[in-house]
Order: sequence, then C-alpha cells, then structure tokens
Amino acid sequence: MSLWSALRDMRYALPAQVERWVDGPDAASVARMGQAAKGMRATYGYFPAQQSDPDQVMAANQAMLAALRGQGGDARLAVKAPHLGFDAGRIAALAGHVPLIFDAHAPAQADATLALATALGEQGAVGCALPARWRRSMADAADLRDGPLILRVVQGEWADPDGSAPDKVAYLELVRALAGRRAMVGIATHDPTLGQAAMQLLLEAGTPCEWELLRGLPRRRCRILAQHLGVPVRLYWPFGPGWWPYAVDKALARPYLPLWAFQDHFSRVSL
Repeated sequence: MSLWSALRDMRYALPAQVERWVDGPDAASVARMGQAAKGMRATYGYFPAQQSDPDQVMAANQAMLAALRGQGGDARLAVKAPHLGFDAGRIAALAGHVPLIFDAHAPAQADATLALATALGEQGAVGCALPARWRRSMADAADLRDGPLILRVVQGEWADPDGSAPDKVAYLELVRALAGRRAMVGIATHDPTLGQAAMQLLLEAGTPCEWELLRGLPRRRCRILAQHLGVPVRLYWPFGPGWWPYAVDKALARPYLPLWAFQDHFSRVSL
C-alpha cells in the first residue's frame, strides 16, 4: 500500500473514529445555547449515530422538544425522515409543538420526504428543503409555490443523478421561481453575494424571507448583509452523536476553511 493510499484510508476512517471518541452535543445544552444566541432565530436538527434506529431518533427529537418547552420564541425542529423510517405516525407526533422542517436527503428519498411534508403541511406549520443542485427542484417549487409550506432553498449535498446544474445560477433561478409567494422562504447559504442577490429577489416581490446559516461556518458578512436588508437570521443548531463525525468529514473535504474564516472576519462588506 502506498503512503497516499494509507493517508486516504485514514482520512475516510477518521469521522467514524470521532464518533467513538467524542460525545455529540445533547439536546438540553444545545437548546440553552440557541436561546442565548441573541438576535438569531433557531432551528435544531438531530444527527444520529451510524447505528441509530428510529426509536432512538424519535427519543432524541422528543428530548429537544422537551428542552424547548415553555421557552417561547420561534424555534423550529429539523427532522430527517429516512432516519425515522418515513413513519408518518412518528413524525406527526413531533409536529404541533414547534414548526417542523424536513431536511433534504438523497434524490431517491425526495418523493417520500415531500409527500410527508405536504400531508403534514395541511395540518400545521411545516417546511422542507429544496436543493438547487437538483433539476427536479424547479418542478417541486412550482408545485409548492402557492401552498403553506415553509421552503428552504439549499445548495444541496447530494448531486443530481441526471447531472447537477451550476450551483449559483440554479440557486437564483429557484429563488426567482419562488419570489412572490406568501409563505416563508429561507435562504440557506454562507455565500454573502449569493445570499444578498437571493434576498433582494424575494424582498422586491414582497415574499417573507430569512437568512439561514449553519453553526460552525463563517457567518459575519452574511449577518451584516441580513441586518442591512432588514431580514432575520436563523441559525441551524446540530445536536446528537452524528454531528462531530459529520463536521470532521466536511472539514477534511474543505481544506480552505481557515482561509474562508480569515476572509469572513477581515473582508469589507459591500452594502
């Protein structure tokens, strides 16, 4: 085995090792941090361990709801439907306490996820993510545009099997297709220029919107632009044993993160 092969194997094995070495953030502590983060709304999302079953995932989400009970505010709970076995009964039991947001997963799971979100959306505050990388998202946006679902525009982790569209072009096309709707649109991006352009499209059309960011990634410039535009910022707070393995894997895939953080901290923002 070459040195390069050995290093590559170590890189891909490290996230799984992290899960054994480090406990993930628990619901109660993350809920306290989210409540203490003044000036930002919060969405809480559970990252399960590799071997978690639906019962464990359900219990973890219920623990977060218990931690949020009585705290008020406008918190949301993000759920991963595949990890709950696409069980409509389980997911319905989580709805009604705080708005429920369905995270996006692989393209093959999109139909089942959107069907659950649409069914629950008729009963209360529910939302879902639309990945700009998927060509199908334009058709999904047309179907969901005039409905009550909260829609989050994300760039997307999973590539489209039919070939991903250029990220920034597709992102703005998807936002433009949603501009003018009456229900909330979340713009989930840490790209200041892209986020600003997307927000302007929605604001000019009178669509309620907010800028969504992930805890742990550089966000200074995005927050400055959101404040300038007068739109709220929502921070996604991950918790659970799968978070640190996920974070380590993404950090290893993004060796430019230190430079990105430096630029975010010191760069001027064009308002």
